[in-house]
Amino acid sequence: MNEIQTVILSGGSGTRLWPLSREQYPKQLLALTGDLSLLQATAQRLDGFVAASLTARSIVVCNEEYRFLTAEQLRQIGRGTSLLILEPVGRNTAPALTLAALAVDGDPVLLVMPADHVVKDVAAFQAAMAFGVPYATAGAVVTFGIVPDRPETGFGYIRAVATMGDKGNPARRIEAFAEKPDVATAERYLASGEYWWNSGLFMMRASVWLTAIGRYRPDILAACELAHTRGKPDQDFFRVDKAAFTACPSDSIDYAVMEKIASGESGIAAVVVPMSAGWSDVGAWDALWQVVDKDADGNAVRGDVMLHDTRNSMVVADGRLVACLGVDDLVIVETADAVMVAHRDKTQEVKGIVARLKAAKRSEARAHRKVCRPWGWYDSVDGGDRFQVKRIVVKPGATLSLQMHHHRAEHWVVVRGTAKVTRGEDTFLVSENESTYIPLGVRHRLENPGMVPLEIIEVQSGTYLGEDDIVRFDDAYGRG
Repeated sequence: MNEIQTVILSGGSGTRLWPLSREQYPKQLLALTGDLSLLQATAQRLDGFVAASLTARSIVVCNEEYRFLTAEQLRQIGRGTSLLILEPVGRNTAPALTLAALAVDGDPVLLVMPADHVVKDVAAFQAAMAFGVPYATAGAVVTFGIVPDRPETGFGYIRAVATMGDKGNPARRIEAFAEKPDVATAERYLASGEYWWNSGLFMMRASVWLTAIGRYRPDILAACELAHTRGKPDQDFFRVDKAAFTACPSDSIDYAVMEKIASGESGIAAVVVPMSAGWSDVGAWDALWQVVDKDADGNAVRGDVMLHDTRNSMVVADGRLVACLGVDDLVIVETADAVMVAHRDKTQEVKGIVARLKAAKRSEARAHRKVCRPWGWYDSVDGGDRFQVKRIVVKPGATLSLQMHHHRAEHWVVVRGTAKVTRGEDTFLVSENESTYIPLGVRHRLENPGMVPLEIIEVQSGTYLGEDDIVRFDDAYGRG
């Protein structure tokens, strides 16, 4: 039986799903359509697949900034043995796939899945994958085209006319790739029956991909080979060489290879398998509205939401009550530090707001008020010119780094659990309703030696309170 190596590309940022999606917490880590995040749902999408054997662990390529979040989400669903390849910078999908192909043993068929897609019909998804396996095993590059149900202008398209193989086999030979069309062109594509949405899902042997990328983008292959050769394991991760990968050109799988293969000059077959599986790349809030369950008035809600005379709207309340009266066709998203209100027809333009936030160096573009760390999380609940208040929760058995601050002192009040505190040369316990003080410039560490989460209130005071005022001397998570 053919062996399949699943490769999950988890490097996207999802700026059009702001304010839920942030640089440090991108959309694939969000649970947008159920209890699982998009990454977790992707990792489970081949559970029960019988058309081919799966390798023991998946390969996940992700940005090193959210490596611990990615690892923790995979651990929660029993995928803790996955190999996480860390990208120091984003370089699009072609280099990411090349890193994965260089990391495999032997020459398995790679099933390449973006981590940020929604698939509602898993059985139909697996059936399409099964049709693709024989072609990929024989040396073809296979992609999966979504059967269009509307003249969509937000997706690229694949044109394929002639069917391949026996009657009933849906696979077709790819004629061409098409960019995102205008409305009139999208309507023509839909009417012709010759076009499918480009899903970004691929299947091919590792050797086929390396041959193709070496032929069409030898600069990408060379940079990735150097980054991989100079890379090294780091706990549960594999870190590629930062300098070598930073020098790698950025390009997508489509532009770097697929469009050239489709021209027929390479001798590599380019095959598309049509798929109708309730797919969406949830690239914007309106796309998410299309695939989630809605009430009789066309509204999709999550969280503490109250509606009156509201239709065809999406409302997400992340913390507070959101009440809507007499509105139509809106997207309203509330988080602890930002509220977005947009017409559903304008949700593709949210990335412009994110660009303005970045230009103004505002933290709302980069991180949520609640920030996850490998040891737990903290929430910046208040702040002023010379003070900041945080709620800090440390997981049982977890330890923060031994560190020091140049510009701030800290007061810690334990409200739940017991803290083990290192302050200078002293180590002592602080119990509930007790407090301690960390002077400016003193080495210190916070640990949770107990079996329940440790919760403290931290009050920082000083001339500078930024997160970059941390000098780490020892860290269990490999942070410098």
